[in-house]
Amino acid sequence: MRILPKDWKAYLIDLDGTLYHGPKMIPGADDLISALRAKRIPFLFVTNNSSRTPAEVAAHLEAMGISARAEEVCTSAVAAARYIAEDQPGCKVAAIGEAGLTKALNEAGLQLISEEPDVVVQGIDRHFTYETLTRAARWIRGGARYVLTNPDLLLPTQEGLMPGAGTLSAAIQAASGVKPVVIGKPAAPLMDFAIARLGLAASEVAVIGDNLHTDIAAGVNAGCGTILTLTGVTTADNLPDFVKSSGVSADVVCRDLAEVRTWICGSNL
Repeated sequence: MRILPKDWKAYLIDLDGTLYHGPKMIPGADDLISALRAKRIPFLFVTNNSSRTPAEVAAHLEAMGISARAEEVCTSAVAAARYIAEDQPGCKVAAIGEAGLTKALNEAGLQLISEEPDVVVQGIDRHFTYETLTRAARWIRGGARYVLTNPDLLLPTQEGLMPGAGTLSAAIQAASGVKPVVIGKPAAPLMDFAIARLGLAASEVAVIGDNLHTDIAAGVNAGCGTILTLTGVTTADNLPDFVKSSGVSADVVCRDLAEVRTWICGSNL
């Protein structure tokens, strides 16, 4: 039975390309969040970006004028740390990533090491080098488990698109011959983590995002509703190609966040 938009009670909202580009807020992001709060509609910020902690994500949003609290943020780094800690408690982990990832792993009680890890966990790493690639490939070929925070090939920024964690992973996969366990969208672990935080059934939740390959595919795979906003990776020009390449389409397509706000909350706010 098809789930209709009237059944949606809460929203999982992407960040990069949906609410902001780098340090610049996408027009209407502040009004959308304010309207959800005014209507007492539950939501969480859910991001594939593993570079920041939830507190840093919330501070970044607040600095742009978007109301946010750390407890409202679900990152792929936190979900990855939770996944590893539940599957292999206290194991030795080599992290390829930034502060958001290493802090999440530490808080999950995992041992961060630089030699002979049980698990290699990789996210976005803007200091990635050939040496990093070599060590990761050797560890994984030697038997270490490979966990990827998120498969995003590109990350929208104020200056334009930049390579994401998935691009780095493509090199590691080529060198190691091993495919990773993927945590972030469109895979299940991050979505399961966020939906559980809301305390609702997946069918009662809708995903708002700019990327058909990750955000919208994640919603479809999880059994959630989907709202695509043409503010980031997916645009009006490339939408037909992205629908074809991703194999999914959104329940609702909005040209901008003002349209998303009106669609969810009405025009009387």
